[in-house]
Amino acid sequence: MIVSDKAISNAIMKCLEIGKPRKFKQTIELIITLSGLDLKSPEAKLRETLYLPKGLGKSRNVCVIADGDMLLEARKLGLNVYSREDIQALDKKNAKKLADKCDWVLVKADLMGVVGKILGPALGPRGKAPIPIPPNISLSSVVNRYSKSIWVRIRNQLQIACPIGVEDMSLEDLTENAKAVLSLVESKLGAQKIKNIYVKKTMSPPVSISLR
Repeated sequence: MIVSDKAISNAIMKCLEIGKPRKFKQTIELIITLSGLDLKSPEAKLRETLYLPKGLGKSRNVCVIADGDMLLEARKLGLNVYSREDIQALDKKNAKKLADKCDWVLVKADLMGVVGKILGPALGPRGKAPIPIPPNISLSSVVNRYSKSIWVRIRNQLQIACPIGVEDMSLEDLTENAKAVLSLVESKLGAQKIKNIYVKKTMSPPVSISLR
């Protein structure tokens, strides 16, 4: 890996120590700046779902859009669940509200067309996308996985920015999550494309992670 475990750990420790205490639990974010990459190239269309080995340290709002048995199972699990009819009844304003509410939108595969048409225009600008779920699958395991997952992607700049946890998580867990993100980026883009790596809290300046 382009950075050592110690360098990651030291930077996160410094990040946790600086800045004023806040009245809310701050998110810890990893920022990777890139070079030698054309934003218009296929390589720059990086968009991967990553399961964080230590989770995010906070709850994620996973919404399910389904019908039939999957709808019933989602209700039994106490999830935020919407039927085909619920989605079809949405106007633009309420579609945006739903898109703001849901961190992940899991959709029974045969409803993707309906969801894409109605929710797509609201989800896209928010950097979200509906995830198709096959009918014969353990919904609880899928929801559990996405509740601990993040997007790792390049958007409008040569950088990747994603959460790796919250400030009251252990240093070891935050380090493991950061390593998972960096390992994915290196495997997809190559170490030579990574220019700088930083870690920061929501309301603190970034701390640089020393490269090898």
